[in-house]
Amino acid sequence: MERRLAAILAADVAGYSRLMERDEERTHAAFRLCRAAIAKIVANHRGRIFGGAGDSVMVEFTSPVEAVRAGMEIQNWIAELPLDLPEDLPMQFRIGINLGDVIVENDDIYGDGVNVAARLQAMAAPGGICLSGTALEHAQGKVDAAFEDMGEHQVKNIARPIHVWRWGSIESTTQRGPGQLPTRLEIGRTSLAVLPIINMSDKREYEYLADGLTEDITTLLARIPGFLVVSRTSAFVFKGKAPDVRDVARELGVRYVVEGSLRPIGDQLRITIQLIDAESGNHVWAGRFDHRAEEIQVLQDEITLGIAARLEPELAKSEIEKIKRRPPSNLDAWSYYQRASGLLSIKGWHRETFEEAVRLLNDAIVLDPNFALAHAYLSLLLAVGHVFGLAPLGDDPEHRAIEEAEQAMEIDSQDAAVLGFSGCALCDLGQLGRGIAILERAVDADPSNAQAWVAMGTALIQAGKARKGVDMLQHGMRISPLDNRLAYWGTILANALFRLRRVEQAEREARLACKRDDRLYMAKVVLAIILAEQGRVKEAKREIAEALRVRPMLSAQDVRSLVGRHGLQILEKNSLLA
Repeated sequence: MERRLAAILAADVAGYSRLMERDEERTHAAFRLCRAAIAKIVANHRGRIFGGAGDSVMVEFTSPVEAVRAGMEIQNWIAELPLDLPEDLPMQFRIGINLGDVIVENDDIYGDGVNVAARLQAMAAPGGICLSGTALEHAQGKVDAAFEDMGEHQVKNIARPIHVWRWGSIESTTQRGPGQLPTRLEIGRTSLAVLPIINMSDKREYEYLADGLTEDITTLLARIPGFLVVSRTSAFVFKGKAPDVRDVARELGVRYVVEGSLRPIGDQLRITIQLIDAESGNHVWAGRFDHRAEEIQVLQDEITLGIAARLEPELAKSEIEKIKRRPPSNLDAWSYYQRASGLLSIKGWHRETFEEAVRLLNDAIVLDPNFALAHAYLSLLLAVGHVFGLAPLGDDPEHRAIEEAEQAMEIDSQDAAVLGFSGCALCDLGQLGRGIAILERAVDADPSNAQAWVAMGTALIQAGKARKGVDMLQHGMRISPLDNRLAYWGTILANALFRLRRVEQAEREARLACKRDDRLYMAKVVLAIILAEQGRVKEAKREIAEALRVRPMLSAQDVRSLVGRHGLQILEKNSLLA
């Protein structure tokens, strides 16, 4: 028997029996839509639905702050859902939240921590939330909302009195004025569901494998910044069925559906995956992965990483195309963030794309000042742009980059992507000790965060731990084989290998970086240095000429920022830099 501290959210529909008596079919359809919305919000706040019968839902969170934020988003979201119900009988939920000790057994949760949450839910007004004093103690000051003290209450089957606080119904909340409204779910985010992979074999072990792959792919995609992935629990409702993806989209409230199958072919297993635009039903991308059957269990992590790595850029490209077709007046903060990210993904890391991406991120922050990911990504672009002269970034970009990183972590100090971007920015600006510590937290939170692995490897190289740094950098590149940043990362890797006197490998990586992005001047400079050191000056001159084609104002300071004093001296010694 396991015990742990947990934040428990209990929710049920107010007047559900009355609604069912009026119109069973419409009520049931409305409840399914509400439950899908709840599942999506819960997943976004790292919660887990562990129970609920009829009209109720029970959720576990590791953080009471996330539980309260999720509860408020649920109430606001459901108030705006287009439910086909009589106007005099709206579907409203009552929510109770408690922080307490619970017993965990076979994924179920029991104990007073759960019972108190259920009693608080019964006390809540329709559209409102009641929370215990223990939950409020942790949430107060971290949640942008006002709570009303209801005093201590004796509740059924609980010996001690419970101090109860109330967050009002939607109607009363809207009268509180600006600054006190709870944030609602960002509907601009890219939402998707991963349907259960279909086992096309009679073998039972392949059924377990298919379910495991589905769960792993769901987990990995949920970690990608900007993507909102429906929980496995909700998606597995469709297991064993052959639903139309448009029906799935309607029921789960998603833009994209990922579906796939697993079937044996001789001594191999073939996994096919499709990414489908749920609005049109069109296939955005399809991939096939063949492996020897005996390798599948061993390589399951590698396979899911490969699938997620293929899906991420296709999702990004599809979203950018959708955003381009929307009028400017209809863009939200997530749209601007996705445009900035997609711009660099599609067009590469160049002066023009940096300028545009920085402008888009500034627009995102104006729309949503608490958008941690936008602050963090902006800090990284400002830092990289400042170090390598990739864009005119205004007055004192170094100071602003640090400010943006600090603000991002103040808003959200747990998100792996926020930590990865912010830690990298601080390292690039010379704060290696603190930056590396933040990056270590990023990879602990999300071991599949390639950017954080590469940033940590780069920082360790700067700190004089080149061998360990190269290993981490290569690991980051390996787990994201289609990343748009591979040319930039490969340039850093080539320079580090050159310093370690692994010249052949360094030249190979530098040439590959040049091939990956013909407009990245940095790769050409590193290749020129490697060639010049080997006495191949004529070849080195060609690479410098190519670098000057891309960056006509290439200076000694640019080169020194990239490769250090030793690399600059090699170019100067061979008269390769004016």
